[in-house]
Amino acid sequence: MKTIAQKVIFYLLITTLVFITSCRTEETESIQAPEDEVLVANSSIASLMQKTSTNDGSNDNIIDKANCFNLKLPITVMANGNSITINTEEDYKIIEYIFDDDDDDIDTLTITFPITIILRDFTNVTINNYTELSNYSSTCNGENEIDDDIECLDFNYPITASRYNTNNEVIESITITSDIQLYSFISNLRSTDFVTIKFPIDVRLYDGTQLTIINLNELKEIIETYNDNCDEDDDYDYNDDDCNECNQDQLLNILTNCSGWTIDKLERYGNDYDDYYDDYTFNFRADGTVSAYYANNTDYGTYTTTGAGNSLIVTINIPELPYCNNNWVLHEISKYTETKIDLRVGENDRMRYKNKCN
Repeated sequence: MKTIAQKVIFYLLITTLVFITSCRTEETESIQAPEDEVLVANSSIASLMQKTSTNDGSNDNIIDKANCFNLKLPITVMANGNSITINTEEDYKIIEYIFDDDDDDIDTLTITFPITIILRDFTNVTINNYTELSNYSSTCNGENEIDDDIECLDFNYPITASRYNTNNEVIESITITSDIQLYSFISNLRSTDFVTIKFPIDVRLYDGTQLTIINLNELKEIIETYNDNCDEDDDYDYNDDDCNECNQDQLLNILTNCSGWTIDKLERYGNDYDDYYDDYTFNFRADGTVSAYYANNTDYGTYTTTGAGNSLIVTINIPELPYCNNNWVLHEISKYTETKIDLRVGENDRMRYKNKCN
């Protein structure tokens, strides 16, 4: 509960703003309050804050191929004949692993209805069949088209605000703890509402950087600066960003803590060599050496890693096994029924190690 002193200070601020920026006439005039001090309905900063808190519908495009809504979990789908219950966003990876398993098949996915979709304003809608789903998805912008939601930064919650209503002269203290609450709060602002936010607040950029904001003007500048500074991933290609979070330590930990790797995918120069190294087992050591064991023989070589994310390079050199050797790009690390390390170069070269070790 606000103290009497706090109420007086807030009331004096609003009263001063009204006196300076408006005149009482027979006609109602809008009050133009300084945006670095007071948040008002329909202001540019209010619009930017709402767009930043808008529900992002692109995270489940592997299922619904729609950027303006997402699916309320859990749901059940069939991916290439496999029944999967999706309980969390991480489970979308399971569908991707199944689709990635074979590049030569036709991937199919069916949804078990009814489902619930969550629109950009967080409204929930029950969907009973593909026709109803298509009616909603057809209203979304297409792949990588400009849309209203701002995905390159997020608010850190909670955010504390005070709202003063000039009609009833009531001061209300509000704590906002989520995007849905912030979106609703701004949507319901009236022309008679004046809001002050308790600064500083923090925002998180797409790369994990945390920024501390001290007033509304600075918040407006930050949102406008970083609005288009990232790939919002508003496409339907679930293969294009598999290793955003990949790093050398993660890869080396997986490779060196599991023994007996085998190759289940091998394509070189446009040719399929999946069976070329059948019955070979590979062991990667922390000192950068690798050995391949087969038919009572062992071949030795080296491997190195450089870079990070989608530019993490794995250089393999086993002189006796030329089809293994390349400056491979780490495409994906998958852990579904097996652990798989998928390495690729361009459109034609691919090698994938697999192991049951987790």
